[in-house]
Amino acid sequence: MISKGHFYIFFTIICTVYGQIILKWRVMQYGNMPTQFSEKFVFLFHLLLDPFIISSFVSAFVAAMCWMAAMTEFDLSYAYPFMSIPFVFVLFLSALFFHETVTMPKIIGMLFIVTGLIIGARG
Repeated sequence: MISKGHFYIFFTIICTVYGQIILKWRVMQYGNMPTQFSEKFVFLFHLLLDPFIISSFVSAFVAAMCWMAAMTEFDLSYAYPFMSIPFVFVLFLSALFFHETVTMPKIIGMLFIVTGLIIGARG
C-alpha cells in the first residue's frame, strides 16, 4: 500500500534525479574546468549564479526536506535502500540526454541494485 511516507520517498528520488541531470547539463554548457586556480574560482562562481544550477540546489534542499519527512514514517533500514533508485534513473537519463554509454556491466550493476531493493523492502 502506498502511504504518505512513500510519497516523501518518491519526491526525494525525483528531486535528487532532477538535480543531478540539471547540474550535468549546465556544467556541460560551461565547458571544461580551467587549469589555473583563479580561473577555477571564477568558473565555479559563474556556475553558482546560473539559474538552473540554483534550481538544482533548491531541488536538493527539497529532497532533504522530503527525506526528513520520510524518516518520520519509516525506519531508516527500510527507507534507505530506496535511495539507490536515483542511480538507475540517472544511468538511463544520462544516456538519453547526454549520450553517455550504457554498458552491460552498468546494466548488470543496476539489476543488482533493483534486486537488492526488492529484497530489502520485503524484509
